Amino acid sequence: MLSIFRTFRTAAHGALLAVAVALPAAAAPPETTPMPAAPATINTTTNAPINAAPLSSAAEQIYAQARPRLLQIRTLLTAAQKQSSLGSGFLVDADGFALTNYHVVSQYALEPKTYQLDYLAPDGTRGHLRLHAIDVINDLAVVRLEPPDDTNNAPPRDHFTFNATAVAGALPKGERLFAMGNPIDLGFAIVEGTYNGLVENSYQPRIHFTGALNPGMSGGPAVTADNRIAGVNVAKQLGGELVSFLVPASAASALVEKARHSEAMSPASVREAIREQLDTWQKGFFAALQKEGFRTASFGAYQAAESKAPWFTCWAHTNSDTAAKPRALINDASCDTRSALYLADNMSSGQANLSYTHMKSIDLGALQFATLVSQRMRPSALYGSRRRFTSPQCYENFLAPDEAHPKRPVLRVTWCARAYRDFADLYDIAVSAVTQDSSAEALVSRLSLTGVSYPNAIAITEQFLNTLEVTR
Repeated sequence: MLSIFRTFRTAAHGALLAVAVALPAAAAPPETTPMPAAPATINTTTNAPINAAPLSSAAEQIYAQARPRLLQIRTLLTAAQKQSSLGSGFLVDADGFALTNYHVVSQYALEPKTYQLDYLAPDGTRGHLRLHAIDVINDLAVVRLEPPDDTNNAPPRDHFTFNATAVAGALPKGERLFAMGNPIDLGFAIVEGTYNGLVENSYQPRIHFTGALNPGMSGGPAVTADNRIAGVNVAKQLGGELVSFLVPASAASALVEKARHSEAMSPASVREAIREQLDTWQKGFFAALQKEGFRTASFGAYQAAESKAPWFTCWAHTNSDTAAKPRALINDASCDTRSALYLADNMSSGQANLSYTHMKSIDLGALQFATLVSQRMRPSALYGSRRRFTSPQCYENFLAPDEAHPKRPVLRVTWCARAYRDFADLYDIAVSAVTQDSSAEALVSRLSLTGVSYPNAIAITEQFLNTLEVTR
């Protein structure tokens, strides 16, 4: 598909990109004429062939067999009949069922009156697609090729089957995999890589695939040497080399079985399914976040909290090593989740960030230090389309220590939230808390969450603020 994946990291940390990036439409290049097979090695004494080599490498054989099963999935703007996004897919059933990513079909799923789903096969065949099942949690969708008018005479379609070992999650690390799709709308292609098991310390199960997935390959198959499905292309790591990710075969196989026994989804049933799956996922995610709890982190005279959840990654940097002598020592620390649940462009659930900025004056006056702190105290900005979100609403107040939290410093707290227009009772929130107990030292604490219910947002905010303490 051609749309930016919703999980972002700072430039220093890298970012995940769904292999579906907005690009101008381009015609696929013509198929090249295959090279003639190389002659077998000849014994110059007897003129007999010596153990004739295979005519094709493993990748060539796999692609030749798989090619009729591949699809390019196109989201078209209905009014203009022009493509809005491109992704990949593959046939998994003789009756025309095909697998792809949810994010490849998300525009159509959310706005079926504006967009339509079409496919392009490697032989040039085109047609419409019907949406039969979605799994937002695992970023999967099952579509079905619209049958021809003469359905009774339609031949069975060649299709992939699943690798039983992969479905059981028992592939050995290092096994060779072959991923296919239509990268950057250049034509159908195959790349080789290795299976490296599930990504460690990740809330979402994703296979680490050492192979070059590229934009447009989202939803394509990754197969073992026997040409059976081991996973589904879903994302790549920006800022890294050959670090890509697959949806495990177990999730894909389960969704295909569900789709085989279901009718095409109506627009209302699509919305209902997204809503139900999103509710289930965000409740589980934020319950796990609260259950993991927090550990103490020290920042000068203050203590704060960092999540104990293993699926958080933390980074820190300082200005103490800058060339010019700083007038205030500033240390920054940030922890955030490695991924999020994609819903649509600029809309996700389950992205969480905890960040802290500790500032201590070296030779600044009280007013100068207060100015520095005020520049750093703003909560994280809530960007996004007004079509998808309401305008942010912010509230500000002071929070004093109390009997239950006697070591908490006086805090100036700003709490901002915006609602999702498409999904009731889901919000993005941004919280900042600034200590107010010293004219020469301060801690700015920030929390941001995406796609969270209001009760979960309040509970996590309270847990976050109640861990702030002063130790001087």
